[in-house]
Amino acid sequence: MDVKAAPNGVATIEDRILRITGYYGYYPGYSSQKSTSRSSVTRCKPGANCPSSHSGISRQLSPLSVTEDSSAPILELQSRGSSGVCGHRVERQNRSGDDGTQTHPENSSQENRIKARCRSCTSMVLKAVWGLLIILSVSSSWVGTTQIVKITYKNFYCPFFMTWFSTNWNIMFFPVYYSGHLATAQEKQSPMKKFRECSRIFGEDGLTLKLFLKRTAPFSILWTLTNYLYLLALKKLTATDVSALFCCNKAFVFLLSWIVLKDRFMGVRIVAAIMAITGIVMMAYADNFHTDSIIGVAFAVGSASTSALYKVLFKMFLGSANFGEAAHFVSTLGFFNLIFISFTPVVLYFTKVEHWSSFAALPWGYLCGMAGLWLAFNILVNVGVVLTYPILISIGTVLSVPGNAAVDLLKQEVIFNVVRLAATIIICIGFLLMLLPEEWDEITLRFINSLKEKKSEEHVDDITDSNIHLRSRSRANGTVSIPLA
Repeated sequence: MDVKAAPNGVATIEDRILRITGYYGYYPGYSSQKSTSRSSVTRCKPGANCPSSHSGISRQLSPLSVTEDSSAPILELQSRGSSGVCGHRVERQNRSGDDGTQTHPENSSQENRIKARCRSCTSMVLKAVWGLLIILSVSSSWVGTTQIVKITYKNFYCPFFMTWFSTNWNIMFFPVYYSGHLATAQEKQSPMKKFRECSRIFGEDGLTLKLFLKRTAPFSILWTLTNYLYLLALKKLTATDVSALFCCNKAFVFLLSWIVLKDRFMGVRIVAAIMAITGIVMMAYADNFHTDSIIGVAFAVGSASTSALYKVLFKMFLGSANFGEAAHFVSTLGFFNLIFISFTPVVLYFTKVEHWSSFAALPWGYLCGMAGLWLAFNILVNVGVVLTYPILISIGTVLSVPGNAAVDLLKQEVIFNVVRLAATIIICIGFLLMLLPEEWDEITLRFINSLKEKKSEEHVDDITDSNIHLRSRSRANGTVSIPLA
C-alpha cells in the first residue's frame, strides 16, 4: 500500500512511528533508504577486505540532504554491520584474552586465601589437640602429687622437709628448657648466652647479686609458704577438699589485682569471689565446724592466698615472662631455696619438730615421685601457655578436683554428704566464672545479635520461597497472584 508523502517529509507509516518514538538516528526517508542500504551492504569473510561495502555506504548516504550529526549514527551502525563476522570474532578473542589475564590473578589469590584458611584451621586443630593433652597432663600431675603426699604421710610426716626437697628440684627447670631449645631451635645458642638472654627478666643488666637477693627472696618465701601450707592442709582434710579450696586462689588473684594493680572491675568476678567464699564456709560446715576441719580449711585458704599474692607481685614487679624467662626464674628460686633456706630443715630436725631416725629410713621413692610430679606440673603450666590457650591450663587445674574425688572414692577415704558436695561444686563454678574474658558481655551480645540476624534471614528466605511457590502454582493454573507482603 503506497502512502503519499506528508508536508513535513514523512512518507510512510514506519517513518511516522519512528519519528514519534524518537528513534535514535532517525531522518526523513529512513524507511525508503533502509532497504537499499541493506542491499548495498555485503558481509565479508574472515580476513577479507571489504572496500566495496564502504564505498557503497558512502554512495548511498551522499545524496541524502541530512546534517552531519544525524547521519553519523547511521554510518556507525552500518559500518558495524559491514564489518561482518570478522570484527565479532576478533572482539571475542580479545575479550577472552583479557578475561584470562584477569581471572588468573583472581584464581591465584583465591587459592592463597584457601591455603591460609587451611593453615589457620590446622593450627587451631593442633592447638586444641595440644590443649587436650596438656589438660590431662596438668590434672594428672597435680592429682598424682596430692595423692603421693597422702600416701607418704602414713609413714613419714615432715611437711617442711618435703617442701624444701621438692623446691630444690626447681633447679632442673632451666636445664630442661635448654634441652628443648637444643632439640627444636634452628639457631642454637650456648648455655651461657641463653642464660644471659633469659636473665633479662630481672632487668637490662641481667641477674646481679643485689637483684638475686632483692627479687628472689620474697618470691622464694611465698613459694615455700604456698607449698608448706598446702601440705599441712592435706594432713587435716581429704585431697578433694584441699584441691577444691586451693581453686579459690583465682578469686583472691582478682581481688588483689583489683585493689593493688587497679585492674578492671567486673561484676561476674565479684560473684565468683562470693561463691568461693561461700564454698569455703560450707566446706568448714561440712564436718560441723570440727577443730581439725577448721584448721585444715584455714591452711588451704592460706595456701591459696599466698599463691595469689605470689602471682600479683610477679605481675607487678616482673611483668609478663616468656617460657625461657619463667624457666630461668623458677630455677633461680630453686638455687635460693638450696642456699638460704636449707638451715630451716636442719633446725627443725635438731629441735625434734621434724625428726626421722636415719636417712636410709626416708621414703625416697615417694619423695622423688612427689618432687618429680610437682616439677612436671610447673613445667607443663609454662609450656602449655606457649603451645595452647592459657585458659586450658586453668581448666586442667580445676579438673584435679573431680580427679582427686574419684581416687578418694576408690580408696574409701571420703564420704560425700550434701554440704561437702555443694561446696565443691560452688567453688568449681566460681573458678570457671573467673576464666571469663573481660569482654565476655560484648562477645555474648554479638553472638545473640548474630543468631537473631540469622533467624531473620532464614525467615525472609522462607517467605521468598513460599511466594515463588505460590507464583509457580498460579501460573500453572493460568492465573497470576500478587502477594500482599
